[in-house]
Amino acid sequence: MSDEIPRVLAVCTVHAELAMPTRIGRTAIDKRPRPGRVEVRALGLEGDHVCDTEHHGGLNQAVYAYSEQDARRWGEELGRELPAGWFGENLRIDGLAVSDAVLGARWAIGETLLEVSAPRVPCATFGHWSGEEHWVKRFTLRSDTGAYLRVLRKGTIGADDPVVVVHTPRHGITVRDLFNGTDMGLLATLSAEEPTISDDVRMQIERHARRHANAERARAQRAEQEHAGQLTTGAS
Repeated sequence: MSDEIPRVLAVCTVHAELAMPTRIGRTAIDKRPRPGRVEVRALGLEGDHVCDTEHHGGLNQAVYAYSEQDARRWGEELGRELPAGWFGENLRIDGLAVSDAVLGARWAIGETLLEVSAPRVPCATFGHWSGEEHWVKRFTLRSDTGAYLRVLRKGTIGADDPVVVVHTPRHGITVRDLFNGTDMGLLATLSAEEPTISDDVRMQIERHARRHANAERARAQRAEQEHAGQLTTGAS
């Protein structure tokens, strides 16, 4: 990565709601770049909204950012252009590894101060919107999730604003680490040392812990079955 300061390429809000064959039946994922400066409030950008308020939005998912570098990589793989807003993001950012941002990191953008709060978890709506086969699985395996941000200081953001990382927590645990959940030691450290994590993030950590526990039980059962089989074979 170059030494240039990361910048906002586009600020995006809802273009139009779309019908969607999901439980909610509507989606606001179709976001497009806005001209000029856009007001950022505690619950998100002026002119933006979500339809599925049970799983999206709120103080801890007020703003969603995605990396231009990740978008280009997907575009090359899919053989299509993925313009700003295609991922449902509010901010398309150039020059910053958004999915590898440290949870609790603070970014000064324009007049605002934003804090990295969580990874984006892909849903069925995103899969339908993409038009790509097995999109949710592919997106999950790549784990270039982008990052949700909470708003610590309201203000305006516009295209070409620099993104200045003004604080990075010492624990170093990233959005990708949380999303993948492969290292429970890291996630235990996150729970203990990062005061900003939300109840939703704690629930993600608990889900990872259950998954690891179930996998360990399954391994133990297989080992017992293999051992019993060896004993039976030896006795015959």
